[in-house]
Amino acid sequence: MAATPINPATYQAQLDEKAERMQALFADVDTPELEVFASPAQHYRMRTEFRVWHEGEDLYYIMFNQETREKYRVDQFPQASRLINDLMPLLVDAMKPNRALRHKLFQVDFLSTLSGEILVSLLYHRQLDDLWVAEANALKQRLNDEGFNLNLIGRARKQKIVLDQDYVIEKLTVHDQTLTYQQVENSFTQPNGEVAQKMLEWAVDCTQDSEGDLLELYCGNGNFSLALAKNFDRVLATELAKPSVESAQYNIAANKIDNVQIIRMSAEEFTQAMEGQREFRRLKDNNIDLSSYNCNTIFVDPPRSGMDEDTCRMVQAYERIVYISCNPDTLKANLEILGHTHRITRFALFDQFPYTHHMEAGVMLERK
Repeated sequence: MAATPINPATYQAQLDEKAERMQALFADVDTPELEVFASPAQHYRMRTEFRVWHEGEDLYYIMFNQETREKYRVDQFPQASRLINDLMPLLVDAMKPNRALRHKLFQVDFLSTLSGEILVSLLYHRQLDDLWVAEANALKQRLNDEGFNLNLIGRARKQKIVLDQDYVIEKLTVHDQTLTYQQVENSFTQPNGEVAQKMLEWAVDCTQDSEGDLLELYCGNGNFSLALAKNFDRVLATELAKPSVESAQYNIAANKIDNVQIIRMSAEEFTQAMEGQREFRRLKDNNIDLSSYNCNTIFVDPPRSGMDEDTCRMVQAYERIVYISCNPDTLKANLEILGHTHRITRFALFDQFPYTHHMEAGVMLERK
């Protein structure tokens, strides 16, 4: 069986339906006209993963129907980037006759970029040995000789073998600026590269007349921090996940940006620090004096659960709030608090996940 097809001819209709659904959800909220940012109709996902099916001498990718849980064969996946689709058949064909590479292989993960780099993780139900390393190196060389910019990772229980790096370097264009981002395997990155660029441009446009400093919560690898830095005197950003913080530091250096400071803290911890409830050694160790910042604007991109009530109330202290949400339902719930003090001046829909029910939203709020 082939993968469930997508139909680019229906793309605009599904986007229109999402826009209507977003407007209906916020019908009882005072919002400006919805700005809608489309995705490419195909080849938009920069990362994807497949299970692997062994059938005699054959070897192929499979996925599962979410409703029936039935498996189906996947030879091409038009949702994924062209780079992933180009590599998929060459990779599986090279592994089919090679016992060292295919034995107990059960999953393949792809992480690609708009800049042309790709990282492949091969997951096994067995320990990997020196023979696997030799054959994997030969496979990597063979595919790179065919024009790919590829790195490989082998994973097994309590084992990770990296050939030669566990990240890709993405380059995103934001208006006339090209930004470099390290994206590490198994760390969060925006899945739709083209839409990610539109989100960054929207956020830059929202804050282009800013004064003072920016505070950012949930900053990830510095995705928005670096793009927004030019609009502010300084940026102070927080993130809890250690790999993301390390990537953010790498990205600050790679882009030669000198006015961004990343600190490893949760939004809840930062709220406690701002309100003087707790002192944190990591702030002292990084010579961060919160009182020295003149933050009129705050940027938040929380997880699907949204912001907790204490964080919402802390965020209300800022003149302007830029809020990116991967869950419009929790965004709306947070707006019940934020709406007491702020009005929405920009309202956006970003189609990160075409042909699915998922919607990414953006709002700009300014103090009433």
